[in-house]
Amino acid sequence: MLLRTRWAAGPDRPVDGDQVLVSVTRFDAASRVDLPGIYRAGLALRSAWPELPGAVGVWLWSQPLAGSSGSVSVWRSAGALGAFVGLPEHVRIMRRYRSRGVIRATTWTTGWGDPVELWARARRWLAEARA
Repeated sequence: MLLRTRWAAGPDRPVDGDQVLVSVTRFDAASRVDLPGIYRAGLALRSAWPELPGAVGVWLWSQPLAGSSGSVSVWRSAGALGAFVGLPEHVRIMRRYRSRGVIRATTWTTGWGDPVELWARARRWLAEARA
């Protein structure tokens, strides 16, 4: 069972057809013991979403029984995503957990439109990227 948070909107509001960058991450933890800490760290980052320049929005997702979690985030540009990845809090979290499992990520550019279709495409990738 895949659990997903509500959409957390960022400050950027594209209109239909505007180009956006979608980033999907999947972390398969070596030990489920790490999942609560990983999820709390993700929620802390998500709480900053309304203030992140270039952020359109984010969903966090988790499959607790499978030991997996990650995010589907939407950005106005690769530069905005890069700025987020370089945030000290994100760097700290990655350093703490990177060696405790397998992380996979993908990005694609698309026209902003139906979030349901965006989620469906991300979910297909997540299913293919299983460890």
